[in-house]
Amino acid sequence: MNGENKEPSHGDDHQDSPRTFKERLQGIMPTTYFVALMASSIALHFVYPIAKVLHPPATYTGYLFIAFGAAMNLWTDALFKRHETTVKPYLEPSTLIVSGPFALSRHPMYLGMASALLGVAVVHGTVVTFVFPVAYVALMELFFIPHEEETCVNVFGEAYQDYRRTVRRWL
Repeated sequence: MNGENKEPSHGDDHQDSPRTFKERLQGIMPTTYFVALMASSIALHFVYPIAKVLHPPATYTGYLFIAFGAAMNLWTDALFKRHETTVKPYLEPSTLIVSGPFALSRHPMYLGMASALLGVAVVHGTVVTFVFPVAYVALMELFFIPHEEETCVNVFGEAYQDYRRTVRRWL
């Protein structure tokens, strides 16, 4: 130790300083939003089922969206592990992955979660459930995607810019 006082400051200046994006994200991850919205969608379907807009057999197509969403997330997670890069949006990625589901979408995990939420909405077929996939996409667009894309530009430079020009954000 060099004798410096390492006590945190408890002055008013600490309270006024804004939390960084990283600090805000470490508390709430995209999967947390997904789980909360999924639970809310299912609960509100039963508690407050506004108009039913889809009926069987059309509602069965929702299972395809759910399966697509699960497949996208599992495939993407496997690629993150194989390339030994982070899945956490507040950390810098070490590898730019542009193959597999990343050739379809720049954010395949978010696409997968949105697809699963849409699938549940289709299966239930009530108007209220269709709010939740839209809310999820809006949350990702507001709180995660801009920061992630800025980080990728800073880390990967022109390679990411080229990728961004050729692959759409969602689909």
